[in-house]
Amino acid sequence: MSLYFEIIKTQGRARAGILHTPHGPIPTPVFAPVGTQATVKAVPPRDLHEINASLILANTYHLHLRPGDELVHEMGGLHQFMAWSGPILTDSGGFQVFSLADINKIDDQGVTFRSHLDGSKHRLTPESSMHIQENLGADIIMCFDQCPKPTDRAEVERAVERTTAWAKRCREAHPDDSQQALFGIVQGGIFENLRAKSAESLQKLDFPGYAVGGLAVGETKTEMYTALNYTTPMLPTEKPRYLMGVGEPDDLAQGVTMGVDIFDCVIPTRLARHGTAMTSGGRINMRNLVNATDKHPLDERCGCYCCQNFSRAYLRHLIKAEEILAAYLLSIHNIYFLIKHMEMMRNAILEGNLETYTSSFLQRYLQTA
Repeated sequence: MSLYFEIIKTQGRARAGILHTPHGPIPTPVFAPVGTQATVKAVPPRDLHEINASLILANTYHLHLRPGDELVHEMGGLHQFMAWSGPILTDSGGFQVFSLADINKIDDQGVTFRSHLDGSKHRLTPESSMHIQENLGADIIMCFDQCPKPTDRAEVERAVERTTAWAKRCREAHPDDSQQALFGIVQGGIFENLRAKSAESLQKLDFPGYAVGGLAVGETKTEMYTALNYTTPMLPTEKPRYLMGVGEPDDLAQGVTMGVDIFDCVIPTRLARHGTAMTSGGRINMRNLVNATDKHPLDERCGCYCCQNFSRAYLRHLIKAEEILAAYLLSIHNIYFLIKHMEMMRNAILEGNLETYTSSFLQRYLQTA
């Protein structure tokens, strides 16, 4: 079954829908936990299912380098390799090549780089990115793109031209979306005319979905919101829209109201590993002494396994003792928190009161910011 998007209800520019994939339906708007190396850090697939995660993301760059996409393919693809039966999205590797690797050469054909693991030399092109992602076997795969510094106009202009040319080559290398749906990525930094140019060019290639890339990579929040606000109306209304690499709760609320359907980010598990919890009243640093004798859960409003069973005092003890259970429990909580946040926004759209929900949520969440 090929991927298709069903919009159930709209409120303003926000949409509640269902993204149908070969590995099951995804209610939207949706937050996808990131499983960079075929694992959402510290969280087994069983727990992801229990907290209603309906989509996870894995990374082309990392899995190509280790253990190798050919090995993953031989093991039955990502779903079987990591024992996750739900939908998977893989990014193209472009962002990691430009942000992590020691780049030797960027040219119109692709990128030559050295691995951040061992310094070995590699070449990534639109065609090889498609081949790697086909080996990995995700339901949604991404075009190979260039992610520039969003405020450098000259660099962004070059990146838009290259991203469009690479998208055409990705489409030629992957013309069939029946098993893996290929999404285009709109670049353009903080420049409206460049975003418009990128979006118009990509729509000619008729992708089944479109991502907004090149945001949350150095610009201010105001610049990100402004760019997102004028970019989403440039994209087809009947196709899913994906804002890449964004996962702060307030950013999710703003993105949904602007018409975004899919989000992903490493932030819930990264914060957890550093002892920080997301709650309805804002972030909590669990290392703080005030938590040492606190018998309350992280969040009275939360129904996750962590909040239903453990006190703040116990969690702080685990963190201070450097017990790995701390990362597990906080990761479950933070992911649950974001998934529940998205579910509440979806329900609010269906009930016609999204503005009421987001206003109330943002007032509570940002009160400690």
